[in-house]
Amino acid sequence: MLNPAEEAFLDDLAAALPGGTLRAAEPRHLEEPRGRWAGSAGALALPGSVEEVATILRAACAGRVPVVPYGGGTGLVGGQVAPDLPAPLILSLERMNRIRDVDAAGNVLVAEAGCILAEVQAAAERVGRLFPLSLASEGSARIGGLMATNAGGTGVLRWGNARDLCLGLEVVMADGRIWHGLRRLRKNNMGYDLRHLIIGSEGTLGVITAASLRLVPRPARTGAALIVVRDPAAALELLARAQARLGEGISAFELISGMGLRFLAETMPQVRQPFAAPPDWMVLIDLGLPAGLDPEAALAALFEEAAGAGLAGDGVIASSEAQRAEFWALRESIPEANRKIGAISSHDISVPMGAVPEFLSRAGPALAALGGFRVNCFGHLGDGNLHWNVFPLPGRSRADHEHERDAIKTCVHDLVHELGGSVSAEHGIGRLKVADLERYGDPVALAAMRAIKAALDPVGILNPGAVLRAE
Repeated sequence: MLNPAEEAFLDDLAAALPGGTLRAAEPRHLEEPRGRWAGSAGALALPGSVEEVATILRAACAGRVPVVPYGGGTGLVGGQVAPDLPAPLILSLERMNRIRDVDAAGNVLVAEAGCILAEVQAAAERVGRLFPLSLASEGSARIGGLMATNAGGTGVLRWGNARDLCLGLEVVMADGRIWHGLRRLRKNNMGYDLRHLIIGSEGTLGVITAASLRLVPRPARTGAALIVVRDPAAALELLARAQARLGEGISAFELISGMGLRFLAETMPQVRQPFAAPPDWMVLIDLGLPAGLDPEAALAALFEEAAGAGLAGDGVIASSEAQRAEFWALRESIPEANRKIGAISSHDISVPMGAVPEFLSRAGPALAALGGFRVNCFGHLGDGNLHWNVFPLPGRSRADHEHERDAIKTCVHDLVHELGGSVSAEHGIGRLKVADLERYGDPVALAAMRAIKAALDPVGILNPGAVLRAE
């Protein structure tokens, strides 16, 4: 049985912390971007050091007070809000925002959990390195949350998810003990890898307070192209040909549907469109090449090959870094256009890459059997991750279809599961997908997850109800 963060508990905790660490929660700490939940809080804790986090968790464990870790608030599955807990303590790491060290020679940067991703990227750039984790919310997402959710983004094809870019962690466990795991090693086989256990656990097994991040050399030459493709199968063939030509030089390979461009024209007309009429499908290819190689020439040769094979019909190659940035601005504006339209049901799914065309060919008719809708599909084709989002027809709102949301989600997720995919590719489980994890997850894996949770957080104070249903 958990207890609310009431006055007596907060008075005792405040006496053990520097003044101003505890305060009333702000509205932003009780909201999530899609507006489906409103959180509750007994108080907000803003620690400035790992020792203060440890003090907070020791007290919460002793008092059986639930703690909800809060990063940048950009998560899309409700992991950062707790509508059903008894006045939890919100634990925000935003004051822990120091970059502790940058080692250019060793290609390592140590950042506290409250560092914003864009700030980490800038710190790496100042020493001639690249931290290649990149996503639309990088101006507000924080390192702790990104590690806690194993964030993906546009660079997974080349550099992997957040866990592939993390060498070590500093973590405060549920009982307040500090795990000093900020190693900088590429090779370390000293027992179970707790780093990979904590990454992706969404604040349910421990609170990340700092991370050792892997840096990479900055590509000497960059380039990008938008290429109209015949269909998703042609996009996959184009990717294979691009990889045969350019190997690891491909930094991103994004699939964009015509509906996404039409949504941009409808809601954000200031975003410059590359084609006079939106094509049904196009891809954004981004290159990062070593000195001596010409990305424009490489993309031109790739386009010529694709056109000759009947895969591509039109295209635009960036002639400058400004135009490359313009291409990416278009791609990163699509989620904002989606928000302005108002999705009935959003799906962050992945299937084996070879199954992408089958999923897209079957998902549309399956949805049409439920009624009339619009679908905007875009995503990271290079790793099989699609955002297949369902919207109302013009003149209607998502509120008109709220009663159909569960049926739509089940329709999509059943097909994904049938094809051997995942119903949570990069956003996590949070509170939104707890039932989905129970429905589609492997029973043995679920039992192991529950055992791990019970071992590391026996009182159950860490983000109760996220990932695993609260007992």
